[in-house]
Amino acid sequence: MSEAQSRYLVVEGPIGVGKTSLAQRLAETFDGEPLLERAEENPFLERFYRDPKNAALPTQLSFLFQRARQMQRLRQGDIFTPLRIADFMLEKDRLFAQLNLDDDEFSLYEQVYQHLTLDALLPDLVIYLQAPVEVLMQRVVRRGVGYEQFIQRDYLDRVASAYAYFFHHYSRSPLLIVNTADINPVDSEEDYGLLVKEISRVGSGRHYFNPTTR
Repeated sequence: MSEAQSRYLVVEGPIGVGKTSLAQRLAETFDGEPLLERAEENPFLERFYRDPKNAALPTQLSFLFQRARQMQRLRQGDIFTPLRIADFMLEKDRLFAQLNLDDDEFSLYEQVYQHLTLDALLPDLVIYLQAPVEVLMQRVVRRGVGYEQFIQRDYLDRVASAYAYFFHHYSRSPLLIVNTADINPVDSEEDYGLLVKEISRVGSGRHYFNPTTR
């Protein structure tokens, strides 16, 4: 996919996979504007990791409103900006809602969601980063974000499985699935260069980048 063909690119994946850092680096490389999720601005998130059952709904609604505002900013952005690179897609919000809310809460969430996402933009390319849960846990611990230290392995396992299921069925945009188990495209120049070359070759449909086979 060439830069001329792309105006909106998304980097996605489970907690700890490195999507925000990669989105920022790609924005620098392609002279684009990063559109970043700000998890630290959610006042309920630490409470959720401590007490998921009682804090799930306000946490999810706070994220939904935040992401909807970001999408509005994207739609109203400067038409001369060549490329915007986000570290989230709006559909991801519903993925977490299904994972964390009970039936009554999810019903309420759905009503709000449907009113906020009717005109969400489709990415020109989605980059889905994968890694085994053990690797994700190591990365979460290594980056040392305080509230993330309450994340349980079982929860991260369910998140990773939900992402895998979602992207197994995803077909709305070109998709590049990247196995990051044995590479570090954020800190390794070699790995990052290989990924950038792969991104430039992506056309329509589904593509896989598995560096362990190179």
